[in-house]
Amino acid sequence: MLTESSAAVVRATLPAVQAHGEAITGRFYGRMFDAHPELLDLFNRGNQATGQQKAALAAAVVAYAEHLVGASDAPWGPILDRIAHKHVSLGITPAQYTVVGRHLLAAVGEVLGDAVTPQVAAAWDETYWLLACELIAREARLYQGAGVAEGQPVWRAWRVAERVRETADVVSFGLEPADGGPVPEFVPGQYVSVAVDLDGGRGQQIRQYSLSGRPGAARWRITVKRVHGTAGAPDGMVSTFLHERVAVGDTLRLSPPFGEVSAVAGEGPLVLVSAGIGLTPAMSALEHLAATAPQRPVTLVHADRAGTAHVLRDELPRLHHALPNLRTALWYENVDAADGPLAELPVRVSPGRVDPELIPLTADAHVHLCGPLPFMNQVRSTLLRRGVPSDRIAYEVFGPGMLRDGA
Repeated sequence: MLTESSAAVVRATLPAVQAHGEAITGRFYGRMFDAHPELLDLFNRGNQATGQQKAALAAAVVAYAEHLVGASDAPWGPILDRIAHKHVSLGITPAQYTVVGRHLLAAVGEVLGDAVTPQVAAAWDETYWLLACELIAREARLYQGAGVAEGQPVWRAWRVAERVRETADVVSFGLEPADGGPVPEFVPGQYVSVAVDLDGGRGQQIRQYSLSGRPGAARWRITVKRVHGTAGAPDGMVSTFLHERVAVGDTLRLSPPFGEVSAVAGEGPLVLVSAGIGLTPAMSALEHLAATAPQRPVTLVHADRAGTAHVLRDELPRLHHALPNLRTALWYENVDAADGPLAELPVRVSPGRVDPELIPLTADAHVHLCGPLPFMNQVRSTLLRRGVPSDRIAYEVFGPGMLRDGA
């Protein structure tokens, strides 16, 4: 907890920090990258270009300060867990927290000027280090659990054993350890980081991809959608590289599996709700249940532009055969005659976008969400209104965004 004197200072200055949060974090990133350009290899340059990264950092720092001074009763533990898992998937080290702290607090002083007295600087320094120490402790436990020794890199070489074109914009890669060693276990809903070296000396970039195959299989599978830039955002650097440059026989650097969200948590009925490429953890969950709990009641709810854009759809007949209590509800913005064969399965295909009011629910259901933030916000808020307890709704967020408070 903050000392009493620091808590008073943080409470008094929180409105000013909140009002100038994005200016502070924008100045912070500029300072840090100028002094440590090697850290660009850890940050998503697309999110830097759109401003999403600085907005997310500002929101996180303010939210943590609110938590410390009692200005918010939102649970902070799950947010810390999410950040810690993301950090270890990137190989973040304790020493890097010193670098971040120095430049973040200097940026506060540069933006707020004379308002940052020694007392204000000390209070916010204390706030930052409370956050940093909580994360460092969590991350040390995660590294230990993943078998990563202190000071050692997280990366391991994996050989591309299979490449499958799923749709026009999606490719699956089957991966085997290049050293011939064992394939680590994972929980459906977890992801791995993939690090690639960009052409032209542009450095390394890292992205996270959900594991879309069955835990315990001889290979890992990731299913990658090519990101096309819109509204001024650049094309996805890593997804473009994987689509254009990576073939069977090549090697990729992958982290161990991380991620705090299980897509198969709880017992009893399970509802998997996804949109677009957010289907991948749901498919891993179905593969896992087919092997371990085939009688579990499961409902798959998925939204997509059309059947031709629905990744891994050809696997549904096999999974329905293996899971007799699986029911599937699909919403396609464009439905055509080619979707007819699904009628042979317990599958309902509806036109348009998902109506959360029509998602089949039972009183004891556990729900897992994965998809774009607006989609998850809409679905989660409706499920809460329909009486699903918040602790039974798990969701995976990729990128710097977060679900709305109270959603």
